[in-house]
Amino acid sequence: MNGKDYYKILGISRGATDKEIRKAYRRLARKFHPDVNPGDKDAERKFKEISEAYEVLSDKDKRAKYDQFGHLGDTWRRVQTGAPGAGGPQAWRTVDFDATGEAPGFGDLFEMFFGAGPGRAGTRVGAPPAAKGQDLRHEVEITLEEAANGTQRTVMVAMPDGKNRRLDVKLPAGVRDSARVRLAGEGAPGIGGGPPGDLYVIPRIRPHRLFEREGDDLHIEVPVTFGEAALGAEVKVPTPWGDVTVTIPAGSSSGRRLRLSGMGMPHLRGDGKGDMFVKLRVVVPKNLTEQERGLVEQLQRSRSEDPRRGQWG
Repeated sequence: MNGKDYYKILGISRGATDKEIRKAYRRLARKFHPDVNPGDKDAERKFKEISEAYEVLSDKDKRAKYDQFGHLGDTWRRVQTGAPGAGGPQAWRTVDFDATGEAPGFGDLFEMFFGAGPGRAGTRVGAPPAAKGQDLRHEVEITLEEAANGTQRTVMVAMPDGKNRRLDVKLPAGVRDSARVRLAGEGAPGIGGGPPGDLYVIPRIRPHRLFEREGDDLHIEVPVTFGEAALGAEVKVPTPWGDVTVTIPAGSSSGRRLRLSGMGMPHLRGDGKGDMFVKLRVVVPKNLTEQERGLVEQLQRSRSEDPRRGQWG
């Protein structure tokens, strides 16, 4: 494999599952995020590498191409075209493999090597045919709250001629990390009178300090006191749209998950939202007073059942 090893960058095996890829990305993104390492150029470079690796490996089609062909990056390949055996001058045409590893389709390659395909008019060798302009990509960093509610960005897109184009981009509510938002006709100008390419805006969602996203569901861990877990309580739980009151059932153990239906991320296609899952973490006090210790010991003596009975034989 040539170029970057995306599996090595994320510290995972080539057989890693989608869940393992997401977990590795989140762990590394939190560590090397520019907000956590202000002014650290090495961390910024590492964060971009991690994001690039995640974009490819989290996409089924891109990962398949990467596994098959390796990293092509912005490599250029030149292929010789012209009628084989014609004895005349042969033209050279450049084939662009872009940063996603995508290359021209089979039909395009057939035409490059052998002229017009079946049913097509012949093309004079060396004459540039009309062709669609190059598709462009532009990354935009947004917060989870912006992804939940939708947002708009004004971006400056670098064009192949060195000029910048200013565009207003709307990102819909529920947009996912590394999704592609297509702006038709906003790419590079066409060749030989062909139509312009498209612009693909790639949102990068910053790791959140409270929430983890899986599809359209959100997960959050909420600390509760021993008393709240044992007796039950109502506690405030944050969501992307503000705090909500959640009832903690009496007798809850650490690790218990509560489901808040419809409190996750909006569905991109169709109405409604995903769910939010609240994981309880019972916090045990470390420094007890003598009086508190006596009360806990009294409670322990009053409870006759052994929670481990029958568990270990």
